[in-house]
Amino acid sequence: MSEKYDVTIVGAGPGGYVAAIRAAQLGLKVALVERERLGGVCLNWGCIPTKALLRNAEVVSLLGRGKEFGFTVEGFEADFGAAVDRSRKVSERLVKGVGALLRENGVEVIEGEGRLKSPTAVEVALNAGGARTLETRNVVVATGGRARAIPGIEVDGERVLTYREAIVMRELPASAVIVGAGPIGMEFAHVWSTYGTEVTVVEMLDRALPLEDEEVSQEIARAFKRRKVQVLTATRVEGIETTGGGVKVTVTSEKGEQVLKAERALIAIGVRPNSEGIGLEEIDVQVERGYVTIDDAMRTNVPGVYAIGDVTGKLALAHVASAQGVVAVETIAGAETVTLDYEMLPRCTYCQPQVASFGITEAQASERGHEVKVGQFPFRANGKALGLGDYDGFVKIVADAASGEILGAHLVGPEVTELLPELVLARTWELTPEEIARTVHAHPTLSEALMEAAHGVFGQTIHI
Repeated sequence: MSEKYDVTIVGAGPGGYVAAIRAAQLGLKVALVERERLGGVCLNWGCIPTKALLRNAEVVSLLGRGKEFGFTVEGFEADFGAAVDRSRKVSERLVKGVGALLRENGVEVIEGEGRLKSPTAVEVALNAGGARTLETRNVVVATGGRARAIPGIEVDGERVLTYREAIVMRELPASAVIVGAGPIGMEFAHVWSTYGTEVTVVEMLDRALPLEDEEVSQEIARAFKRRKVQVLTATRVEGIETTGGGVKVTVTSEKGEQVLKAERALIAIGVRPNSEGIGLEEIDVQVERGYVTIDDAMRTNVPGVYAIGDVTGKLALAHVASAQGVVAVETIAGAETVTLDYEMLPRCTYCQPQVASFGITEAQASERGHEVKVGQFPFRANGKALGLGDYDGFVKIVADAASGEILGAHLVGPEVTELLPELVLARTWELTPEEIARTVHAHPTLSEALMEAAHGVFGQTIHI
């Protein structure tokens, strides 16, 4: 059976389903092909369930600080399995919501595995059996990514895990070695350690969250050390051996070789693209190191074929995939669109304290020849943060001294993932730190730290 569409999107993660809805809004006839679940990794095994678990960890942590807040909890028990169950319900609710949105917008969802037969034909091996061929004027590849493995180390899903297995595991490990101190690794380290797991994090580079500003990494290292989470940096994993009772992780550093014993090991070293087996080679779509090559409009080298999300290797974040999806279908529809500056898009890590950033670091700005001005304000001097009892961290704004252009912002502290958009918006619309500083912020709020940091760029911070 053959049907004709304006655009066929292969993959219904946060890139694919958002692209489908936007395409429908633009009057295009849309087919959305998904082999597993609507929402992809983000809604089902990534962003959303982890945030639910992080909220549970926040509550557990707060109850453990009862004396500080003047209350006593007797007989308290934290049920990790119940926390996982709650996270699954949150995911299910959002997945159902996405399904409803797609129906309301007239998007046809086809359950099965899609493969490009030509730039204008997608063959779908249906989950229910049989096949369909979709004739289409345009194709958007939104197949996402999966956990990156360490060569020579087998992930068995029992003792050696990726986020996919870890997020649905109801049994809390007594001990765990987490390989990778990026966002995924640090978020799991925070959740598990809060519930009582003995956690060791191993990072090959010289600091935790190595892509963040160095001062941010230092703040996170101090916070995790206080919680007795061991973070081994500049340390390489040489091998993982499963045993009857758990795992033995062999690592090396300048101190020599060391064997770490734990109940579980979690591999959290990033993602690799799902670009194999979907017909890209057959139609000569350019791929480099597994990632699909695209231009600013998400076009591949083959006319009519677009790619978005993790499969492009630009920035493996759900909101980036969504933004790319919107640009792709607006381009297809001939609608006005934008050009994404990937370096200036927001990045968030939801451990405790939270981390949020965009743009370049102070060190990167200096390396690129900027005369840099920096404004920094600690949450310890913020009244709302003190009232919350959550005052580790700071706001740091990096600006060009000559033009006043905001080059980047780096936040670590309470709810900074919610504070970041003001600074991203300022950068997008070419506002300067002076304009942020002159904007009156309500008192007492955490957002006052943004205003104070902006004042700090000119050496005019009020409260420190």
